[in-house]
Amino acid sequence: MTMATPTMFGEERTARWILLGSLALNLFLVGAGGAFLARHYFAERAGAATPLDHSVGARIERIAASLPGPDADILRGEYRANAVAVDASRDAYRKARDDVRQTLRVDPFDPGAMRAAMITTRAARQNFDQLLQDVIASAAAKMSAAGRSKLAEWPPGSRPPGAASR
Repeated sequence: MTMATPTMFGEERTARWILLGSLALNLFLVGAGGAFLARHYFAERAGAATPLDHSVGARIERIAASLPGPDADILRGEYRANAVAVDASRDAYRKARDDVRQTLRVDPFDPGAMRAAMITTRAARQNFDQLLQDVIASAAAKMSAAGRSKLAEWPPGSRPPGAASR
């Protein structure tokens, strides 16, 4: 029978603490790795969804989807009646933005041409906004009070009814 010496107990305790620390570190690393993998997996699945369509028609459709049925039909009809003009103004706005980008690429750079292109872009944007707002205002004039109330809350969850804007 061998007798244990006091130094053997000290070494055994140290080894146990090292083993326990190693186990804790491994559990932490496995948990962190699992969290990163889960985040990557769910982010990839969320990214696999179709990208949001930013066309005017799609935006009108998203607004209409939040309205009561008859009011949604009114908004869709008003847009269809004015779609050619609204879409043409959107295309003119995009072209004006492209013209601004092109003036930035010209060498030597001409600040006057840049300012003129920006003025054209601003006017095109205002025209687009005005036509789109006219569509919404014309539709709202034909909607029920409930439909106008829902329209006032667009986008959904942005501001509770009766809350003051900042």
